[in-house]
Amino acid sequence: MPSPAPSSYDAIILGAGAAGLFCAGIAGQRGRKVLLVDHADAPGKKILISGGGRCNFTNIHTQPDRYISANPHFPKSALGRYSPQDFIDLVDAHGIAWHEKTLGQLFCDGSAKQIVAMLLAECNKGAVEISLGHPIGTVRHTDGMYHVAIGNREAAAPALVIATGGPSIPKMGATGFAYDLARQFGLKVVEPRPALVPLTLGGDETLFRSLSGVATDVVARAGKTMFREAALFTHKGLSGPAILQVSSYWRHGDPVAIDFLPDVPQGWLTAAKRAQPRATLRSTLAAMLPDRLAATLSERIGQDSRLADCADRLLSAAEQQLKAWVFHPNGTEGYAKAEVTAGGISTDGLSSQTMEARKVPGLYVIGEAADVTGWLGGYNFQWAWASGHAAGTAI
Repeated sequence: MPSPAPSSYDAIILGAGAAGLFCAGIAGQRGRKVLLVDHADAPGKKILISGGGRCNFTNIHTQPDRYISANPHFPKSALGRYSPQDFIDLVDAHGIAWHEKTLGQLFCDGSAKQIVAMLLAECNKGAVEISLGHPIGTVRHTDGMYHVAIGNREAAAPALVIATGGPSIPKMGATGFAYDLARQFGLKVVEPRPALVPLTLGGDETLFRSLSGVATDVVARAGKTMFREAALFTHKGLSGPAILQVSSYWRHGDPVAIDFLPDVPQGWLTAAKRAQPRATLRSTLAAMLPDRLAATLSERIGQDSRLADCADRLLSAAEQQLKAWVFHPNGTEGYAKAEVTAGGISTDGLSSQTMEARKVPGLYVIGEAADVTGWLGGYNFQWAWASGHAAGTAI
């Protein structure tokens, strides 16, 4: 028997995450016949676990310089044409209550399920057909049409959108499928790596693991990039927002410097010596830092006699060490704990206006699959919406 003719669409979108769902709804509402496909049995799985289940759906401080890419100019066009306010307006139109946390981060008052329900409602408005729970098989491009094997059927369309993300959080079904598909069509891939990920410590720095659970406000620096937020010691090394942020810029072999006392003025320790000569470094630090951290730092500095018995030059050296405490991470906790993937499908081969591959007509790349990685705090969702909007309005 001959194979049944493939179902025909205007666009096939692979990946029912944030970018894919958003793109599908926009294209569908523009009158395009859209098929949205995902091998998972439910849409938006990573959305549901984001923001502690409340979905940090955007950041009001979104700017292109808060994204990492081999081509840092690439995100400007899409971000400029679909802003955080545009998405907030959509959230408001669906009656979803939200609030701003620190640093411009917006969260649902209720649940991340509301964002998934909103995206599905937008897809429904555009009569998008959604196929879930079926593996994506071979993908071919012949006679201007993309043919996609989905389970035991085949679908065809002149436009194909890669929205399958990166390999971060594999327990949610994440894979490197996007990169394999990109290479199949001759697109280059910037080496992917885990980003927004805890760092691990080894060697003589393993003693800091005994501080597991201790958090404090710091300035963390990797290279020239620094962030001021909380750092958290874990049983494997370092985590917390400040560390997750610098992890996206960190490369194997590089140090990470931490300022444990970002608000104290220069000379504060010698001033403390004049004010409280009988105090120790440990007790002085314990007034500003968690006890266990103060004990470990003073022990490592090797100064625990009374301040009055310490030479000023030794106290100045201790100040400098606390201002830029150098850690030498031996790795990260990998994709299993990475919130996103840095690197990905090279933007050099894509149009920044439409997200379409320059040399492969009808092929689009959006969201995390592309080599665009945002800061922690809603920036990656905003990239999903902006890139999904760019492709959805171009298909």
